Amino acid sequence: GSRCARAALDVAITAAKELGDRLILVFGDEPPGRSSGEEFRDHRRALEEMGSKILAEAAEKAREAGVEVETLLAPKKPHEALDGVARERGARMIVVGSYGEGPFRSAILGSTPHKLLHISDTPILCVPA
Repeated sequence: GSRCARAALDVAITAAKELGDRLILVFGDEPPGRSSGEEFRDHRRALEEMGSKILAEAAEKAREAGVEVETLLAPKKPHEALDGVARERGARMIVVGSYGEGPFRSAILGSTPHKLLHISDTPILCVPA
């Protein structure tokens, strides 16, 4: 739902349409920390609700553009979710938004595109916000 994710969605829709591919929209929603407490469950529910809403809006936009689309909520960190789905489905590429952080900031804080570039065998298309 971020500005850079919306930019990536636009590029992914265009690419899927031009290539005649189906678009798989993935929302990784692992809450920070691991616990089985009530606070963790509440956080997970909130992320799932937010992810479902974001995915539904994105899927509608893709369908309006004439692109076949599938949505997946993945209970993993975003980079793990995107890479895992890409491997399982034999994806042509992963399209991901980027805030345009410098390499130092990305290395320290970690960014989804930065992590994907280091772990994934699937080509990564990083779209700036």
